[in-house]
Amino acid sequence: MCTSTHRHSLHCILPPYILSQIAENGSPEMRAMAVRSLLVDPTIRLVRASTAGPVTGAIARRRAAAGNILAPSPLRTIRDAGGEPEAPGATVVRREDDGPTGDIAVDEAYDGLGATFALFWEAYQRNSIDDAGLPLDATVHYDQDYDNAFWDGTQMVFGDGDGELFNRFTISLDVIGHELTHGVTEREAGLAYFNQSGALNESISDVFGSLVKQHLLGQTADQADWLIGAGLLTAKVNGVALRSMMAPGTAYDDPVLGRDPQPGHMDDFVRTNQDNGGVHINSGIPNRAFYLAAIALGGNAWDRAGQIWYNALLDPNTRANTDFAGFARVTIDVAMRLHGSGSAEVTAVTEAWSAVGVI
Repeated sequence: MCTSTHRHSLHCILPPYILSQIAENGSPEMRAMAVRSLLVDPTIRLVRASTAGPVTGAIARRRAAAGNILAPSPLRTIRDAGGEPEAPGATVVRREDDGPTGDIAVDEAYDGLGATFALFWEAYQRNSIDDAGLPLDATVHYDQDYDNAFWDGTQMVFGDGDGELFNRFTISLDVIGHELTHGVTEREAGLAYFNQSGALNESISDVFGSLVKQHLLGQTADQADWLIGAGLLTAKVNGVALRSMMAPGTAYDDPVLGRDPQPGHMDDFVRTNQDNGGVHINSGIPNRAFYLAAIALGGNAWDRAGQIWYNALLDPNTRANTDFAGFARVTIDVAMRLHGSGSAEVTAVTEAWSAVGVI
């Protein structure tokens, strides 16, 4: 699988239970691909380059206050692995301010990193993942027919997909935003990647992944599709995306991939030892809570609803072991602090968490 309990977890967009379904139900070629991915992903985690340790958001903000910060710029570098299982890739193919290369994966990765940077800077005045101008690196064309994309604590890595079930993994902007947001969460609350705190970790990435796309397209909450991984599935798959924040459990129902297992209410909470305690499954519950709050508030979801979720992520009461109910309380407290106890924001957030059975 594609996670680790280390502070710098390897977070993959494609849940291990989908790969397991492919390994069971797919063609011989698809089964071989899925098994290989299930074996390769933990190997990546074990051999990836070590870092000197996380720069937390709080430390980064102190540096910024002292003036030790780069001008707000994504500072992007895209590398090409050339179909080899190497990350970072061997060849630099595009740097900040370079023009398009004509390689669609390279240019989608470059644009996706920029769109994610733009949301966090323009909406929340956060300067990159660490809030101190961290350069944004990515490797494309990773391995052969690799069905996944991941943030490894230092960079984004994208497979090209197999072309049978999955398109290239740079195709979905919300996937890029999702994965980079894992880096933000890692440097702020550090939500432990198992059970409810892990599902909350996944949900926060879905929230801001969706907001990256909405922000780039200038969509209001009621105009957005609220899908994670739109465009990722090929036409041969009976589905529209990996997850639906609006209607968890409806994103796909396919003979090979199986049926989307996400619940949208605590009554249907899935207890499992797989997927780190169901982190990609039960994330549907807080996902729907955010969707309901954003729809109730209207306008651009990155404004009021997004501000509340972002400030809740930075709040000292959001800790590594925070569960759904704990995070719900923090979002309500933040809404009160930002907008007042009798505000529409407090009502919308409280009713959203109530609607999914968390409070």
